[in-house]
Amino acid sequence: MIINKVEHDIENIIENDNLEKKFLKERTNGFLLSDEQIEILKMYNIDYNNYSNISELIYLIESYLNDGNQDDDLEWLSRELSERNYYQNTDK
Repeated sequence: MIINKVEHDIENIIENDNLEKKFLKERTNGFLLSDEQIEILKMYNIDYNNYSNISELIYLIESYLNDGNQDDDLEWLSRELSERNYYQNTDK
């Protein structure tokens, strides 16, 4: 897959056996993101530090996808972030 004139192997990023990249880590802005998720955001030149909450980041990703872009990696990331946001921030 070519994004911004750079070749990326998304299967390698998502299916990489390096489990360390899949662990969630608290980032400087308080977001819980894995290295794997940050790599996907970097591929699309999305700086998660520019957002004050995870809902804004999800909104940006969803807007990009709703503009007709079909990117499996961003769809996966959006689902992951949305699910975690629901369970962490919804009163039950």
